[in-house]
Amino acid sequence: MTMNFSLLNDKNYLMYAMKHYDNPQCEGMGEFYEDVNRIKYIKRLFRRFSTTGELKERLILNHLTVLYNVFDIVPATRLLFFRADECDYKILKTFVVYLNCLPEGDKEKEIVEVDLISISLNEDLINILRKI
Repeated sequence: MTMNFSLLNDKNYLMYAMKHYDNPQCEGMGEFYEDVNRIKYIKRLFRRFSTTGELKERLILNHLTVLYNVFDIVPATRLLFFRADECDYKILKTFVVYLNCLPEGDKEKEIVEVDLISISLNEDLINILRKI
């Protein structure tokens, strides 16, 4: 039986992540879950930025870098946008563009849950990231 990943949902999300996980040094499921849970930590950091204005941009960049190292660009971006709250899409897209990890062309169409083109960037965040 093959699993359909044309649309991600709560039932196939982890299987999609497992299928695209590429970490040669991974020593077990614990490490896989540790990497996947980075998305949850990123969401918390986004929420803190949205509510208090406190931004831990380097910590967010570190988590994103690890994710993009263990998943290819399209799967990592797809997983991030699937788990992100819609109110955080601008923040996430700004970081993804900063890291030059936004899928383009046909690859962008693989992220079917979100219309990436319609999401604008967060201007305040752009100014913060330019200083790094």
